[in-house]
Amino acid sequence: MQTPTPLQDLASFNARRDPAPFLPMSRQEMEQLGWDACDIIVVTGDAYVDHPSFGMAIIGRLLEAQGFRVGIIAQPDWHSADAFKALGKPRLFFGVAAGNMDSMINRYTADRKKRSDDAYTPGGKAGKRPDRASLVYSQRCREAYKDVPIILGGIEGSLRRIAHYDYWQDKVRRSILLDARADLLLYGNAERAVVELAHRLDAGEAVEEIRDIRGTAFVRKDTPEGWMEIDSTRIDRPGKIDKIINPYVNTRDLAACEIEREKGGETAEMDAEDELQVLHIESSPRMRLDRAKTVIRIPSYEKVSKDPVLYAHANRVLHLETNPGNARALVQLHGDQEVWLNPPPIPLSMEEMDYVFDLSYARVPHPAYGKEEIPAYKMIRFSVNIMRGCFGGCTFCSITEHEGRIIQNRSQDSIVREIKEIRDKVPGFTGVISDLGGPTANMYRLACKSREIEAACRKPSCVYPGICQNLNTDHSSLTKLYREARSLKGIKKILIASGLRYDLAVEDPEYVRELVTHHVGGYLKIAPEHTERGPLDKMMKPGIGTYDAFKKMFERFSAEAGKEQYLIPYFIAAHPGTTDEDMMNLALWLKTNGFKADQVQAFYPSPMASATAMYHSGRNPLRRLSYKKSSEKVETVKGERQRRLHKAFLRWHDPENWPLLREALIAMGRADLIGDGEHQLIPKDQPDGQAYNAPRRKNSRQSARAGKGRIQTQHNGLPPRDDGSRKPRSSAPRKPGTQVQGKSKSRGKGERKARRV
Repeated sequence: MQTPTPLQDLASFNARRDPAPFLPMSRQEMEQLGWDACDIIVVTGDAYVDHPSFGMAIIGRLLEAQGFRVGIIAQPDWHSADAFKALGKPRLFFGVAAGNMDSMINRYTADRKKRSDDAYTPGGKAGKRPDRASLVYSQRCREAYKDVPIILGGIEGSLRRIAHYDYWQDKVRRSILLDARADLLLYGNAERAVVELAHRLDAGEAVEEIRDIRGTAFVRKDTPEGWMEIDSTRIDRPGKIDKIINPYVNTRDLAACEIEREKGGETAEMDAEDELQVLHIESSPRMRLDRAKTVIRIPSYEKVSKDPVLYAHANRVLHLETNPGNARALVQLHGDQEVWLNPPPIPLSMEEMDYVFDLSYARVPHPAYGKEEIPAYKMIRFSVNIMRGCFGGCTFCSITEHEGRIIQNRSQDSIVREIKEIRDKVPGFTGVISDLGGPTANMYRLACKSREIEAACRKPSCVYPGICQNLNTDHSSLTKLYREARSLKGIKKILIASGLRYDLAVEDPEYVRELVTHHVGGYLKIAPEHTERGPLDKMMKPGIGTYDAFKKMFERFSAEAGKEQYLIPYFIAAHPGTTDEDMMNLALWLKTNGFKADQVQAFYPSPMASATAMYHSGRNPLRRLSYKKSSEKVETVKGERQRRLHKAFLRWHDPENWPLLREALIAMGRADLIGDGEHQLIPKDQPDGQAYNAPRRKNSRQSARAGKGRIQTQHNGLPPRDDGSRKPRSSAPRKPGTQVQGKSKSRGKGERKARRV
């Protein structure tokens, strides 16, 4: 990777102006700042919260610090273009994002039912953003000012940058770039890309000429001169394919040749001669291609939309090209248009991360919302994001595709400064920091032992099937941070609410001791997700034995500290690769360990995740793909009845589920599990009028003292919800906006309480 100019060294002369109290949302605010126009207007599907956990605040404040005048249009009325004219015509571009979450996941449950609330809206009101918000906002921006460039970004654009399976329509949709008719798409954490783009547009470059920024996608007519194009089937062969292609021939040109061949003529007569020139690019050790000038052609939208195996193949190739140290550009044909993806952005250095998080955030919602509460803000107002990225590679999670697998860390000094800001400035602070975390709580400062190995690695995970020998698992920097943070004046408690990667934690017992002794508020969230090897392998998660090892360590250190504390394990129902027998065995494990889950969440196929490719294609993109019968197929749970059954197994204790479970157990030949015995799962008889009543959350602590605990089951990518009764000790807030599934980061509405008996 080339070494880019640090973000903090790019600011223009205009950056010397004082930062605005809030980025303006109205003409009146612009006039108060002395602005006649905005250079850039950010359109977002979330309410404007000037806090570094919200995308519009980070991008807006960063561009402001670079010298640009930035306005915000938050949750506009999309039924006409009027709301998109509120701040006038931007001088450089509209930046469009659906918000901190994919708008479809924000609006619909895993059962495709509309949600009744929206955590990123004042008052938690639903319906303040449209379906596929990025598309609608882009179209309205174009209607408002047709000659202003539209730059698409955010999680929704990032995870839909190529042809992708759409769960809500149950079909493959083309790249969002085409449907939105945007000029450029920025994917991943886009600070570096958006700053370079803004400065180049400001210098007079046309947006259609800017084609070399990493982390961008755009429509291109053909492969530029000097580039080598490789068919993706040469890199990862999906089975029976067309003849091997000469790597010196543009594969798009071959499609035109095929048309001529069908017509007959000179092209057909030359076939035999051309065959003699065929080369296999992978079999020639002497050939060394310049990766910086190599593009991989993945199967076209038309092909992947009709062929599930090719869809899984394209998904696999995309995931193989996510390491910024060795990733190549990708291109995918959509009809007669080429969607080109440049390699992923280069991760921010620690100094750049500090620069981004040290910007002049007000750390509260915009005053225009008055006293209306924004639930997502309430969840994270006392939390601190200490890092980005995740090298776990969980297939149900989209962090790698969005934030990357290389951890981007803030310095301890920067984190401590933010804690002091919260202490001194944020209204309502009582001395409790609700989280020091990120996508994963304990990957801070963890990295490959060798930069050379890291840059060359193509593994999808550093911790599956086991922890890589080249991974540094020393948690001492995080332990030191915890100690420094809790020693600050005015800080009573530092809680850790982000999901913990327990297979890493057990490698450093001193870290676990520190965590358990000082930073657990009664309950600690971890995510085994399942107990059975089949689904765990499809998730790329460790076996349940690792959970047991961590549990023993957790209980020992809790006892040594004289504290009564409990683990909250999460589980996913109906994940690809999960059989009815797997769910039955999980239910037996839950009963044996005395766990009763109140509510559960089924797998939610988010765009671009590997597990979503499994769900759609029935194939495993973690392995080489083939059309042969011997090729690994993945059992998927799609029918409503089977999804209900899998959720019922997680709630084995609920009498309402017993009729369905009895029927299923009999059909599975496991009627022996029906009865009142200790080792049987459900009783034989249905009690009259009996229904399961979940314990009220406010009584959960009292129940725990009576010898009961709780678990939760969850599915990431769902918005947070806080009913106002939560206390930091039992369920500390977490950061919104990392829309994924599985471990961590956007837990909330998917979080479910439970009790242990």
